[in-house]
Formats: sequence, C-alpha cells, structure tokens
Amino acid sequence: MSVIQSTGYPIYFQNPGYKALGDYLRNNRFSKIIILVDANTKRDCLPLFKQKFGLEFAYETIVLPPGEEFKNITTCVEIWEELSRINADRKSLVINLGGGVITDMGGFIASCFKRGIEFVNIPTTLLSMVDASVGGKTGIDLGTLKNQIGLFSNPAMVIIDYDYLLTVPKRELKSGLAEIIKYGYTFDKTLWETIHRFEDIDLNEVNELIYKSIDIKNEVVKTDMKETGLRKTLNFGHTIGHAVESYFLDSKEKENLTHGEAIAVGMVIEAYFSYKLNGFPLVKVDELKSFVKNFYGKVEMSKNDITSIIPLMMYDKKNVSGQVNFVLLKEMENCIWDINVHEDLLLEGFAYYAD
Repeated sequence: MSVIQSTGYPIYFQNPGYKALGDYLRNNRFSKIIILVDANTKRDCLPLFKQKFGLEFAYETIVLPPGEEFKNITTCVEIWEELSRINADRKSLVINLGGGVITDMGGFIASCFKRGIEFVNIPTTLLSMVDASVGGKTGIDLGTLKNQIGLFSNPAMVIIDYDYLLTVPKRELKSGLAEIIKYGYTFDKTLWETIHRFEDIDLNEVNELIYKSIDIKNEVVKTDMKETGLRKTLNFGHTIGHAVESYFLDSKEKENLTHGEAIAVGMVIEAYFSYKLNGFPLVKVDELKSFVKNFYGKVEMSKNDITSIIPLMMYDKKNVSGQVNFVLLKEMENCIWDINVHEDLLLEGFAYYAD
C-alpha cells in the first residue's frame, strides 16, 4: 500500500514502515530511544515489533498499566520522572507502541518533555489505527472527562501494521469498528455497506477498510487541522458517546464500556436527532440501531443514568459559550455541525435507543 502523506509526517503500511524507521534512526542518531508500552503490548506486541524491525539498537522500555483509567496527569508525571531518571534529553525519541491510550498519552508526554521531543506512533489496535494515531491530537483525560487536556503535535511518522491486530481481543476489535462505521455514515457509505453485512469480525475484510478510513481522516485533517469546521464531522456520535463512556468509567456499579461501544450508542442517538431535525432517513437510523444492538449488545441505561449522563455533555470540546453542539447528518455522507439539541429531544433520543 502506498504511503499516505499527512500534515508534516508520513503514514507507512506494513514492512516499508520498519525500513523507514530504521533509516530515520540511522540519520538522526538519537541520544536515547524509549519504547512506551502497556503491560499487554509489552507481552503481545513488543516481541513482534522487534522481530519485524530486525535492527539491533539500544533502547529503554517504559511500561504503563493498561486501561483508560490510567490516561491521566498522574501517569504523565510518573513517566516524566522516569524519563528524567534515565537521563532522556532533547535529542531522545519516544516510540509509542500500543492502542489509543498509549498513542494519545505518549504523544502528549513527548510533546511536553523538555518542551518537546520527537515521537513515533505504532498503533496496535483497530481503534488507534483508524483514529487515535492520525491527526496530530495528543492528550489525557481530566478525571473521567475524555481528552480534556492536550495539544496538537505531529509524530515523526506513523507505522500501520495489520499483524498487531492478531493480538487484539475480539471485543477491542469490535470497538475499533465503530469508528469505521462513523466514516461510513459521514464520508463514504460504501464502508457502511460492507460493515452492515458483518455478523462477526473478519480481519481480512477489516484490513481492507483500514487504509480507506485513514485516508478519509487524513484528507479531513489536512483541510482543517485545528477543528474549526470540517474536522468536527469526525465527532459524529462522540458528544453523547464520550458522556456515556465517562459515566460508565466513573460508576462503581457498572462495567466499563469500550470506546467503540459508547460511540455506537452515541451514533444511534445522534442519527435519531438527525432524523428529527434534518429529515435524515429513518430507515438508515433504524438500520444503524439494529446493527449496533446485534453487534455490540444493548447498553442498559436507567432514567437516573441518563439524568447523570446528560450534564457530562457540557464538557465536550466542541461546545461554545455553554451550549452543547452536535454533529448531525442531513443524508449519508453529508453532515452539519454546531447544532444545538433541546433537552426534550435528548431524552427522546435515549428512549429511541432503549426501545
């Protein structure tokens, strides 16, 4: 597959990425190389990376505990202290090998340390391949509020290697598929037409969708890097989805949802808003709801849950002057953004999902 050129950095696919990384290390002579992983990717992905890369080089490994709950400033401080302990300097390089938590937080850590050191993203989950590793966003959560602290900072390169997906649990693969569904509804309906046939995850088919999804996101980002207009469409399903994800993450009585499971709920409800406000075809809303419930399972939310979820939307990054803004559909592949939804319709949307 050909290289995708993003805003100041290349996105490589499969083995050419490792060759490019080898050339990059030889040409830059970094004083220290740090590979940032979590416990899972250290076990499952680091050996594969070393086998695929094939180049002998000295490096330090920093291992994080896995999970969204560790994507916070406390973890960052611990990593900065570790970088200082091992004498990392401004000529050091961080290689982020992992899912969205690792690439988001690793990019943030590298971009702040010594006012910024170079980093490379090697995403190992479907979600991080099609979303978190591309676009220059880095960041961490504030408590349970998603991605509240961060900055735009580009990696030196991104390497996409589908073989890492063989290490990913099925639930996490399904989570990543939700972001591809988003691209299908907002930019390329052929993606949705392919996914709509899925009864289960088929990596052979998914691999064909990854390149197209990255290409879509990259073209959007090149047009609107700082999310002032078009890039907002990439948040379809996320205003509600992030609030649902945060609520379940904070609840002691409920099992955490994956990012994709929460975003799938958000897409169904926001597609319903699109039907009510923009005349988006109800048949496409029903189609999405049916698939989401069959594929991900129904997320049970009581009236009390919903009452607690709605205020969390106030922390969405797209909001302006205290107004919750949504990305809604007019038709397949046609979105509008900065749309306010009345609370009565919010409740109606949750009721539609629950029905």
